[in-house]
Amino acid sequence: MTAVHIKNVVFDIGNVVVRWDPLAIIRLTFDDSDAAEEQAKSIFQSETWLSLNKGLITENEAKAQYKETLGLTALECERLFYYVKQTQILIYGSVDLIKRCKSAGYHVLALTDNVHEIISYLKATYTFWDLFDGATVSAEVGLLKPQPEIYRSLLSQYGLKASETVFIDDMPYNVKGAESVGMTAIQFKNAAQCEQALKSCGVRL
Repeated sequence: MTAVHIKNVVFDIGNVVVRWDPLAIIRLTFDDSDAAEEQAKSIFQSETWLSLNKGLITENEAKAQYKETLGLTALECERLFYYVKQTQILIYGSVDLIKRCKSAGYHVLALTDNVHEIISYLKATYTFWDLFDGATVSAEVGLLKPQPEIYRSLLSQYGLKASETVFIDDMPYNVKGAESVGMTAIQFKNAAQCEQALKSCGVRL
């Protein structure tokens, strides 16, 4: 990577800071279902989930829609959203990496496609959210990655220059979305790999 003058380090949340595993959620909800992949697609790639991620509906409204469109029972809906939250365990080394970026003097922020109720759960369960100097959440701005507008929203809201900002995300298309607006971007695999990639683009830790 070309070294640039980075001042801001922006973290995605799902599969960067906490685990996001739709297949595990489905298997837990439906008792180790044989059709887990198909069910995960029908739930997490549905218009209902997109609307939830954009903040257009609440979790309770999503449950009602899943009952109507997919025929889920009330108990299945309760289990689904229980496991949506409870499976979000911390990824090894990521919080420490956030802390070290902050201690080294960088502005540390979050940019995440995420649901109001999940963010509330993460804030209540873990302490890492308080480390962020700011956060742009899809449900609060009605936009999703890799739409260029969501990256620009982050830059505009916090007065950041794209050329001074590095974005970390596990999904390659979200990395490309950040690069399309002039940010440096890293595809996250694990905290150790991410740290080396940050150093390669000029971040001193």
